[in-house]
Amino acid sequence: MQNIPLFRWIKLGIASVVFLLWVIWVGNFWLLLLYPLIFDNYITKKIPWDFWKKTKDGKKPSAFIEWADALIFALLAVYMINIFLFQNYKIPTSSLEKSLLVGDHLFVSKVSFGPRMPNTPIAFPLVQNTFPITNSKSYTDWPHWDYKRLKGFGDVKRDDIVVFNFPAGDTVPFLSNNPSYFEQCLHKGLQGVYQDNSLLPEKPFASEWHRNSYLMSIGRKTIKSNPQNYGEVLDRPVDRRDNYVKRCVAIPGDVFEIRSNQIYINNEAVENPEDIQHVYRITTDGTVLNDRFYKRLGISNADRSGIPPNYSLPLTMAMVEKVKTMPFIKSIEIVDEKPSGQGLNVFPYSSDYDWSRDNFGPLKMPQAGETVDLNITNLVLYDRIIQNYEGNKLEVKGEQIFINGELSTTYTFKMNYYFMLGDNRHKSADSRYWGFVPEDHIVGKPILVWLSLDADRSFPANIRWNRFFKIVHN
Repeated sequence: MQNIPLFRWIKLGIASVVFLLWVIWVGNFWLLLLYPLIFDNYITKKIPWDFWKKTKDGKKPSAFIEWADALIFALLAVYMINIFLFQNYKIPTSSLEKSLLVGDHLFVSKVSFGPRMPNTPIAFPLVQNTFPITNSKSYTDWPHWDYKRLKGFGDVKRDDIVVFNFPAGDTVPFLSNNPSYFEQCLHKGLQGVYQDNSLLPEKPFASEWHRNSYLMSIGRKTIKSNPQNYGEVLDRPVDRRDNYVKRCVAIPGDVFEIRSNQIYINNEAVENPEDIQHVYRITTDGTVLNDRFYKRLGISNADRSGIPPNYSLPLTMAMVEKVKTMPFIKSIEIVDEKPSGQGLNVFPYSSDYDWSRDNFGPLKMPQAGETVDLNITNLVLYDRIIQNYEGNKLEVKGEQIFINGELSTTYTFKMNYYFMLGDNRHKSADSRYWGFVPEDHIVGKPILVWLSLDADRSFPANIRWNRFFKIVHN
């Protein structure tokens, strides 16, 4: 070891410091057992790390081997960067217009809220859950690690734009993943009993929870019996559920409410984001709204709807004021959906909570360590938390609730929960439809738009140069 060049010792020193800091950050000191491998790689070189590149005659390896070596190293580097630092995310829908646009490519910081250790550590980099050509899984179910989040720069705050795993994506029909499996089963069950009254039980349901469970069972059978339309029904671990991006509007402990499209937190009206949009009903004097009108307002093809002279368009307040000045506009009115009396349009799908997307709540956000009274009425709020998110066995016998085999009249939450909405309020599938977002589903915070492509235009006009390297503001 006396003849080892100084630069190799320097490299070892740098690698040792980085490795030690990483072990401290991860909090698993058993990883120190791997240090001899690092020492050998730089100093002793007893392990033939590049054995697969060596040829029998000692010649330089083929170009294929060189490319394979570079590709493997790149994939491993990307995998580690995606887990601990940041990853790329593309905005697929208009739920956050005009704050973020369809076609924006984002750098999502993992360290803003702390990176999660993966639940499925053996997975192919750059693929969320399914290989696009073969339609096969891009990860293995074993080993499976429990949820653990490393220390980050902060916690999720109200009004943060957040990337998270879709909570209702734990069960997914492969050919039909939107709306959620729960919503599809519920609506298929409703459709089934409307079409065939003999499916209804003779006795009335003991509660809305019992009704939903019964309708879900009918819906599950319908989906399972139609694989040509729905495909295989898949179970996905948390970190392999589809990524969503929304704005966090309520944090643990908040009491959240919407009154006529205005959000209230703890009974106080909040300031709306500058680019928030709602759908407005617009009536013209017979003038047909043309492409020039839509481009002037920046309304994408996907958001254009209506039959002359009546239109329904998502608009910001600034756009509303601009439309009002146009001489051919007869009337403009915001859509304000009232509760239906049945409670079947939004979470928790219960007439005991007769809410709508524009008039929702009040609903308190669950907080880790908080205990709530549990009964057959409010079970519709918490059953997915108890079973799907926190891994308990839930049974209901009559009006009695059993958790892990024990009669329960209270429940203590293990995690924090959040409420996420899109800024394009009437064009967003969000927490109003599938409820709370658990803390273990939080992925990261968008910080930068590095590329933006307009799907309504062809190359090169589709490149939004003005959005390159745009900082994402809350």
